[in-house]
Amino acid sequence: MPRTDPAALAAFAAVEAELNQRWPETKLEPSLDRIRALVDLLGEPQRSYPVLHLTGTNGKTSTSRMLDALLTGLGLRTGRYTSPHLQLATERISVDGAPISAERYVEVYRDIEPYLGMVDKASQDAGQPVLSKFEVLTAMAFAAFADAPVDAAVVEVGLGGSWDATNVADGQVSLITPIGVDHVDFLGDDVLKIAEEKAGIIKPGSVAVLAEQDAEVAAVLLKRCVEVDATVARQGMEFGVLEREIAVGGQMLRLQGLSGVYDEIFLPLHGEHQAKNASLALAAAEAFFGAGPDRQLDVEAIRVAFGGVSTPGRLERMRAAPAVLVDAAHNPHGARALAATISSEFAFRRLIAVVGVMRDKDASGILSELEPVVSEVVLTQNSSPRAMDADELAGIARSVFGEDRIVVEPRLEDAIEVGVQLAEETDSPDEVLSGGGVLITGSVITAGDTRALFGKEPS
Repeated sequence: MPRTDPAALAAFAAVEAELNQRWPETKLEPSLDRIRALVDLLGEPQRSYPVLHLTGTNGKTSTSRMLDALLTGLGLRTGRYTSPHLQLATERISVDGAPISAERYVEVYRDIEPYLGMVDKASQDAGQPVLSKFEVLTAMAFAAFADAPVDAAVVEVGLGGSWDATNVADGQVSLITPIGVDHVDFLGDDVLKIAEEKAGIIKPGSVAVLAEQDAEVAAVLLKRCVEVDATVARQGMEFGVLEREIAVGGQMLRLQGLSGVYDEIFLPLHGEHQAKNASLALAAAEAFFGAGPDRQLDVEAIRVAFGGVSTPGRLERMRAAPAVLVDAAHNPHGARALAATISSEFAFRRLIAVVGVMRDKDASGILSELEPVVSEVVLTQNSSPRAMDADELAGIARSVFGEDRIVVEPRLEDAIEVGVQLAEETDSPDEVLSGGGVLITGSVITAGDTRALFGKEPS
């Protein structure tokens, strides 16, 4: 958003204030009735372009960005809808690989605003709640993509699958990243029921591109594929990562696609999990264009697309000496992947974690996964009203790190400063100062707040 345009800022803030009067994304009512009524009034914009639909527990946004880049590199005009945002709500709705402007965000909202009241009234008359903020944002994305118009839309589920507002779209390709336990308050802690809910995005006649899963989870997904006669492509079987080599600034990959082998792929992201995300995105792109032995995608275009991928807030470097990295890991599964990447691809003499989590998250699980790779931890809190209090988080951290390895700094800015100071400490006057690092993590909101503190623009 242009910082020099007060009118744009004011109009955007006014729309956000209106949207924030609605149910937040943390309050759910499992029904597609309201969003269906809204998109019906809008002329079903989600049916004016093919959709590639993604769900899973971790890796959705990174995979969405990779898939968007691949489709763009292969000549399509794309839309991308992801959530939550790091810094600004405009990040959620991207066209041509970039967030829509604040002005466009306001325009789209005002265009659909007259229909919101109609749906709200009908829902209230039936004894049901009005449209939620997420439902409105989803309709805005669908409308913006239709207006552009786009050739294809990459649509990320907000929460779950079957009852998510995005599921009024029928994905030509349904992509499911690794499934674990998260959002316990909404989805429960039964991973098989979670898998069943997420499998709801697999539609009749679609292609289901499935990440490697635990055997029981895979069985649930495959059962859904059989029920709706979906074609199945499984990571580790029909496609996957053949070779992976750590490189400066990322990794070099050799990928087995559905239509052939793609070698010399440089991915400017760290971690085995990102390599697997890349193979998912590639298989989804192949499925979209029609995979087959004689239909391999343009290898050079694939190389260029992957080489230009960026994933803000995913092991993103904020500064050097000491290195300050930020990662949006917000559950134990994500923290485990983060710790594995730190251990295998970085050589910190001393790593300080600055951690701020949300109240509804498994803080103990996140901290336990980080503990083996962290020297000390600074407990803090982010700007969300749902943030866990720093002192409460410290109480949890003591059982994981012990009293001597924790520091409490409620303000994130102060916590980062303390983290940098600790990273620069040495055990002896003769020890070289280099090799210290700071890792800021625990929540998408924490990552977004950190990017803002370091002057990063929303992207």
